[in-house]
Amino acid sequence: MSKSARIVTTAGAFVAAGTVATLLNGRVRSGRRRRRGEDVEFGSVRSDGVTVVAGDGVPLHVEVDEADRKTPTIVFLHGWVENIDVWHYQRLALRGTVRMVFVDLRSHGRSGRASSKRSTFADLADDTVSVTEQLVPRGPIILVGHSMGGMAIMQLAGTRPELFGGRVKGVVLLGTSSGRLMRSSPGLRYLIPLLRAGTPLLDWGRRFNSYSVIRRWGLGPGAAERHVDMANEMILEAPTYVLMDFYPNFVGLDLAAGLEAIGRARTTVVGGTADLLTPVKHARRLATAIPGAELVVLDDVGHMLMFEEHEAVTKVIEDVVDGVREEMA
Repeated sequence: MSKSARIVTTAGAFVAAGTVATLLNGRVRSGRRRRRGEDVEFGSVRSDGVTVVAGDGVPLHVEVDEADRKTPTIVFLHGWVENIDVWHYQRLALRGTVRMVFVDLRSHGRSGRASSKRSTFADLADDTVSVTEQLVPRGPIILVGHSMGGMAIMQLAGTRPELFGGRVKGVVLLGTSSGRLMRSSPGLRYLIPLLRAGTPLLDWGRRFNSYSVIRRWGLGPGAAERHVDMANEMILEAPTYVLMDFYPNFVGLDLAAGLEAIGRARTTVVGGTADLLTPVKHARRLATAIPGAELVVLDDVGHMLMFEEHEAVTKVIEDVVDGVREEMA
């Protein structure tokens, strides 16, 4: 057999093996989805979408859940490779009790794609301003951010400190960090070789045994199968370019400049002791650096704490809402 024929044969075997593995993974995922036993199907909690055009022209998909009490408005900002479905439990629990705005960050979910040069935390902070100016033109605001969403809030505080204690009356920071993350996050270090590869195989590789990878790095050791599966389903919807375009933000991360301003708003920081992506020491550091911030530590909980301990996370948000309302009374 010639060298070229061997290459073709090997490539064909690789593709065939990959196809079989993908089909098997698809069947396993379907089986897990059936076993969830959900009262409300994950991904089905929706309201009419609104498009907010960012300053650089990127269309942002936003959904608003109205309520009888119009103030305060909670603006939810999800994390890297997530989308608004990450707030599944909080959205169900709080619906009708408070006005809520859910943003698909640029290049995520149903929002339009940004260029790699416009995939920065500064852009995310500007997008937050665009959303609030259009959809929350008056009244107090509570910002809730997970991981990269929390970093967008810290970036906003650094560039627009006057908003905090003014329009922004409350902040909830979930599983996030203001800096020195690369040295202490085994999950991000695990990701580096994949990003450096940058080949067409990366998309296929993300889907191959992704459930086990996400269970290991994204959730705590006792996480329920349905919560791992929900995270897996959501994260696989994010194209690989989202990983590639936003990754540089985490190298040399330093958002300390905005922490004092955040302290002008009622703030709670939440971290999980089993979080391998943003280890709990980052939550402790944030709570110390933000004046007056409250710290909530969730034992044996990983990065996807909105799933794993959804009732506790919802309670934190409710407490901040109640506190803001008391201040308004």
